[in-house]
Amino acid sequence: MSVPSASAIAASIAPQSFEVRPFNGAVGAEIIGLDLALPINDQDFARLHRAHLEHHVVVFRDQHITPQQQIAFSRRFGVLQIHVLKQFLLSGHPEILIVSNIIENGQSIGLGDAGKFWHSDLSYKELPSLGSMLHAQELPSEGGDTLFADMHKAWDTLPQALRTAVEDRSAAHSYTARYSETRFEGNWRPTLTPEQLAEVREVVHPIVRTHPENARKALFVSEGFTTRIVGLPEDESRQLLAQLYAHSVQPEHIYRHAWQPGDLVFWDNRSLIHLAAGCPSHLRRKLYRTTIQGDAPY
Repeated sequence: MSVPSASAIAASIAPQSFEVRPFNGAVGAEIIGLDLALPINDQDFARLHRAHLEHHVVVFRDQHITPQQQIAFSRRFGVLQIHVLKQFLLSGHPEILIVSNIIENGQSIGLGDAGKFWHSDLSYKELPSLGSMLHAQELPSEGGDTLFADMHKAWDTLPQALRTAVEDRSAAHSYTARYSETRFEGNWRPTLTPEQLAEVREVVHPIVRTHPENARKALFVSEGFTTRIVGLPEDESRQLLAQLYAHSVQPEHIYRHAWQPGDLVFWDNRSLIHLAAGCPSHLRRKLYRTTIQGDAPY
């Protein structure tokens, strides 16, 4: 008996009826009617891929999936990256980083202050993230929003003087740039071991990167991980970066996501930076994050 090929199996998967509904504003769209717990055929997947590239952040509503299903869907976009904070990885599923402010037996179960400064995930790696998926597990009754800023639009609207100053320059990125700074009440971060520090050595990337799939230019700096502009005096570097940060997060560039139960949010780290708005420390919040490896910025 012959074994069906992978392409034959994919072709036999029934299509799902779903809608891609753009948000009113800078970026983003929601996906209505798709069930990520079911197999997704190649045609539907291609449609999702196009939506992700066009809108930069897509919100899959009402998803009731297992960690393994989240991992499997994430892997269709590429290789998954394992976060340096191994103590906050989901047991049995190291591809998932637990983002949570919950304390159990005196210990944090996850990274409680993830995203406290604007950033692009893993920009501090030689191969930064293509995109990240965050699936709501437990949401607070107030707060907990996530903000996304369009870095293509930031570049497109950047004043000419700033363009000239930065377009052929590179900047250094470091995971430890603001690692120990506190912003959210009641959260703390573990001291990094020498082995963990070795995983997150400083890297250098272009300040203006070209998206490898849509060919659009975007600013690629953030207050969370960018430390300096290479080749400039410290004060000049600091002033230029401050101007880039302020321009990037103007209100017209931003989508603010108010989480709903079952949301799975998938954003493009090559196009956006994001920020966690925080929530009261006594309100429980837990989400599962997978991160997809991208290409070296150019």
